[in-house]
Amino acid sequence: MKSFTFIHAADIHLDSPLKGFVPPPSAGRDSLRNSTREAFERLVDFMIREPVDLLLIAGDLYDGDWRDYRTGLFFVKQMGRLREAGVPVYLVYGNHDAQSQITKSLELPDNVHSFATGKSHTLEIETLDLALHGQGYATRHLTDNLAQHYPPPRPGAFNLGLLHTGLGGLGGHENYAPCTLEELKNKGYDYWALGHVHQPAVLHENPHIVFSGNLQGRHVRETGPRGAYRVRVDEGLIADFSFFDCDVVRWHAIRVPVTECGDFEELTDRLRQAIEEALKEEPTDRLAILRIVLEGRTEQHEQLLAAQDRLQAEARAAALQLGNEVAWIEKVVLATQPPADRLTGELVDDIQRILSFAPEDSGLLERLDQDVGKLMRQLPSDLTGNIEDPICRAALDRDYPELVRQAIPHLTAQLTDFKELP
Repeated sequence: MKSFTFIHAADIHLDSPLKGFVPPPSAGRDSLRNSTREAFERLVDFMIREPVDLLLIAGDLYDGDWRDYRTGLFFVKQMGRLREAGVPVYLVYGNHDAQSQITKSLELPDNVHSFATGKSHTLEIETLDLALHGQGYATRHLTDNLAQHYPPPRPGAFNLGLLHTGLGGLGGHENYAPCTLEELKNKGYDYWALGHVHQPAVLHENPHIVFSGNLQGRHVRETGPRGAYRVRVDEGLIADFSFFDCDVVRWHAIRVPVTECGDFEELTDRLRQAIEEALKEEPTDRLAILRIVLEGRTEQHEQLLAAQDRLQAEARAAALQLGNEVAWIEKVVLATQPPADRLTGELVDDIQRILSFAPEDSGLLERLDQDVGKLMRQLPSDLTGNIEDPICRAALDRDYPELVRQAIPHLTAQLTDFKELP
């Protein structure tokens, strides 16, 4: 059998924006706006620099319908670069780029081959002794088990399946094209190139069942390196299998214990140290975006709640001191608590007792639905989809008892008699 090398990528989501945070006040805005394109260019650069025999894209090349033709033109340009380098491309369409989702189209270079959406089929590449099996999505909400209808493996070939699947809702993703790991293992293929789940994951080896993840993380739930897999096949067996990153913006979530901090200045020093430590091993050719979670019991709990704007500004200043285009703080989240043995004044105790009944006050909850609920229902879906703040999330979900419970610590902090921060 022949030897060859392929790249397995998926979930490119061209021109999908990075949402839900204030961008840095610098040229980093360009990196954020064009991050999915730049990540895809890095993928193509890698394939031209490290010659490979073919590229496999396991769905969600696009992010829904194009606003204009520039998204398609960009993809055609990159495919033209691969055509010039002699690299063919094979892809299946996923839920975001299903036939029903894309109303515009452009003719693609002849090195790009897409699998049909009506029925699974096999493309044989005889020069490589390779059999590719796949099927694309005709509609976005595809709930049929596609894998069970994939063709049987071809004797004497390396059999590879391209599939865009939720695999039982893995990682909290929508369970499109549902199937099981056992089904894929028992199909008789040598490699499953999967897409849809954005976290890179090797679910099984021999046969290899792999989610490549997305090329570029788009929010704080997609932390860590993002890229694709390079796979070398020798004599029908996987001889080399490695991940390489393509992301130009990398997300981090770091937790900072503040229990031992004596004052606000010591706390900000701890913030700086945590930021520097998180970025110590990171390459400097990409922008790092960090969410910082402060946790632990501290005497400064109420002070921190009342000074969140300043705290976030201090963290962003610490990140900017590291140099231009190195890091930016997406958000500082307070998950602190007051000391367990703290005694509060009688007035605050009385107010807290009154507030404790608020989540059960039907009149208050009805008023919140009329006022806050009305406002939330008017917000566009592209704005609300990535909101993670627990108070805003509770309002969007119309969970008003939870909204009140989340708000009580902030109200208490404003009422507590505390020393003004330096």
